[in-house]
Amino acid sequence: MPQVQDIIDIAEKMMLTSVMLSMPVLLTSLVVGVFISLIQTITSVQEMTITFVPKLCMVMAVTLLALPWMIELMTEYTEDLWSSMSLLSGGG
Repeated sequence: MPQVQDIIDIAEKMMLTSVMLSMPVLLTSLVVGVFISLIQTITSVQEMTITFVPKLCMVMAVTLLALPWMIELMTEYTEDLWSSMSLLSGGG
């Protein structure tokens, strides 16, 4: 029978892994958005579509660069999850 602390540990690991996986993309989008907004403010160009293309390109580039790390992180998390599930269920 799994203890409450074991379930909390699994949930905590899940949340931490989710945050770590989303952080490169979210930070890139934030930095590019602020930079483009600053340029728009300086130049008085207030076109909404200008922010979309640079954000999309940078997010795609960062995702491609971070993909090996993301896959490794997800693989480690999945292996840890399966091993903890087998331990919690009473198997070896």
